[in-house]
Amino acid sequence: MTAETPKHRPLERFWPYAELPEQPTDAELAAMDPDLHEALFGAKPRPFSITLVFPSLEVPEFDRALELARASAEFRETGSGAARRFRARFWSSDAARLRDLFQIVGGADTTEVLIDDRPVPYARELWLPLVWFLLPR
Repeated sequence: MTAETPKHRPLERFWPYAELPEQPTDAELAAMDPDLHEALFGAKPRPFSITLVFPSLEVPEFDRALELARASAEFRETGSGAARRFRARFWSSDAARLRDLFQIVGGADTTEVLIDDRPVPYARELWLPLVWFLLPR
């Protein structure tokens, strides 16, 4: 080891690490898992909701299903390739659009029905038919 004086002094920052903001952005908060968001920030008051989570399907009306999903109260698309999922949340006032979307994607076993973001027993067999009672005749 030599006793020479260094020719330059390193900066007091940790380059090449990214400069990350201390607070999450609005986009990061929107993409956060609902359970994690509730644990970090507390429960958000919102009305009763039913969410359909479904993959890309080989059905003739799938474009119409995506159109209905995008018109829902909250739409999110996650994953890529075979793990790609579409998530559409509906309030009880959107019962007609929920029914229309479920008629297209509900036949697939991979379609999930969540009640207030939670998997609930008999969601397809009990909860959805109860919501159909809200449809005007």
